[in-house]
Amino acid sequence: MTTGSSLLRASDDPADTGRTDRLAALERVWRRFDDPQALLSRGGRVAEISPTHYKVRGLSGIARLGDIVEQRGKAGARRGEIVKIGSDEVVVAPFERSADAGIGDAVFRRGPLAVAPHVSWRGRAIDALTRAIDGGPSLARPNAANAVHGATPGALSRQRVGTGFLTGVRVIDIFTPLCFGQRLGIFAGSGVGKSTLLAMLAGAEAFDTVVVALIGERGREVREFLEDTIGAESMAKTVAVVATSDESAMMRRRAPDTAMCVAEHFRDQGHRVLLVLDSITRFAHALREVATGTGEPPVARGYPASVFTDLPKLLERAGPGAEGKGSITAIISVLVDGDDHNDPVADSVRGILDGHVVLDRAIAEQGRYPPVNPLSSISRLADKAWSAEQRMLVTKLKSMIARFEDTRDIRLLGAYQTGADTELDIAVRQVPLIYEALTQSPRDRASADPFADLARHLKGKLNGDQGD
Repeated sequence: MTTGSSLLRASDDPADTGRTDRLAALERVWRRFDDPQALLSRGGRVAEISPTHYKVRGLSGIARLGDIVEQRGKAGARRGEIVKIGSDEVVVAPFERSADAGIGDAVFRRGPLAVAPHVSWRGRAIDALTRAIDGGPSLARPNAANAVHGATPGALSRQRVGTGFLTGVRVIDIFTPLCFGQRLGIFAGSGVGKSTLLAMLAGAEAFDTVVVALIGERGREVREFLEDTIGAESMAKTVAVVATSDESAMMRRRAPDTAMCVAEHFRDQGHRVLLVLDSITRFAHALREVATGTGEPPVARGYPASVFTDLPKLLERAGPGAEGKGSITAIISVLVDGDDHNDPVADSVRGILDGHVVLDRAIAEQGRYPPVNPLSSISRLADKAWSAEQRMLVTKLKSMIARFEDTRDIRLLGAYQTGADTELDIAVRQVPLIYEALTQSPRDRASADPFADLARHLKGKLNGDQGD
């Protein structure tokens, strides 16, 4: 008996009429039970409800952590995820509001969430459960057998990182250059320009596919970010996964995993994928909310220990793929709470990533954008992207900038005298011009040769000053 094919066969022999009727009756029975919704399922009942979770009795024997369940009540069918299993009951974190659940509602296990991306998803915006949210047609759904299961490539089976690329952002390409398969963090407080810099990096032409995960963002800004900041040209090769700040903790927790699964699918197709995740801090907040709801004790500024286990599990999935596959270059924003760069999440993520770019509020207040602090920022793979000459030049530039910043207070007090320190004289004359050359807005063209652009700017300004 083959699914989708009819059991009936045409026949002109009257003697076959009875047999045909019996086959028709058998086919009706078979089709009834071929519908998964018509089959009997083992389930449980809602026993207790809280604002963020509800407890179900009757599923403990078959439940697995991470399984999706369907709760059926007066508000209709609602889905959630099993986050804790006890001997008598399981704890479910709903994707919608837990207020939709009622005591005694039936709950059925549906197994793990299957994410099976398709090439037609590029140019679309989806939610954490892979449902289209852009008003377009329904998403193509490949066979569940093709679902991505999020396995991290083996440490020794991965390709080595060694090929650099240009982002088009001068301050990044000069001081913290990137390689395909690198994982870089953008560390900044709120309102410093983090999202704007991420959008500039998302427009890099070096990638075949871009996956943007907006976690805990303000709903008002999502459309502006996708349509205006990224733009229609870059959006054509972009898959956006969105979980806004008003959505449940489970949606905000699930969205980065969905985005990573999409990136892994295209990586396995041989694509060079750019994953932009904004922000990992709000993902950690969602992890904290779910974990504390299950009774985990906090260990560091309110964060349970499982948060610091889940962060590397997600981030380690990015990077170069196995031999013959593509790569996932991840640019992760870290919202530094209270501008404290020793915040537990920022400190943990900094140790996982392959470099960090620090956005300084004081630089932003001076009107320099992107407000990158080149002295605090570092790329652990910069030596693979720089030439020997570029490495020497950047070392000299950093030394000059450090000298300029260290003496800022002395110069403001009027204690600096020209001619007393030749190196400081050079720094005072050239560093403001370097800052000017590094200033760049999303409307400016991407830089195809940042070192040449810097040299031309310095030469033009210095020659102009000498002419005056």
